[in-house]
Amino acid sequence: MDSIYAPWRIEWVERETDPIDGCPFCVLPERADARDARIVARSDHNYVVLNNAPYNPGHAMVIPDAHVDDWTALGDAAMLDHGRLKAATLAAARRGIEPTGFNTGLNLGGAAAGGSIDHLHTHVVPRWQGDTNFMPVVGDTAVIVEAVDRTYGHLHEAFAADDAVVDAGDADAGDAVRLSFDAGDD
Repeated sequence: MDSIYAPWRIEWVERETDPIDGCPFCVLPERADARDARIVARSDHNYVVLNNAPYNPGHAMVIPDAHVDDWTALGDAAMLDHGRLKAATLAAARRGIEPTGFNTGLNLGGAAAGGSIDHLHTHVVPRWQGDTNFMPVVGDTAVIVEAVDRTYGHLHEAFAADDAVVDAGDADAGDAVRLSFDAGDD
């Protein structure tokens, strides 16, 4: 029998209660420690959080502050800001972890669309040549090669290098990078 070790997951397994009561995408931004919440960057209307169950290292989600369940429910400013923060997320991943490609997308329509949370979010999944192998195909097992906490550090530093930064934050102190996008920039 083959064994795969993930000792960092013991905290999740041994938790007494679900640490989040309510919509996680509404609750996480309210936490004082952005690193603990895995929020790596914020903008005027959206934020970027690392996925707790990543498909690959750097799997992030761009999430609007407003609890909406459909892209068409976003106002113009939030929609533009969402798109710009997604672009900044792609740029930060390129700088911080150097993937060779990306998958991005939205799950709209709840469980019917593969989503489990009714709060709009865009997935940004870094990809590398050969990152999908026999494990997920025949072993029903995903192999993640880097812990989420380590990826947080890489991406925090990479977001801090973005031209739209208004506050680089302090990852060790639990501060997310703060970006702001001028609606007139092209």
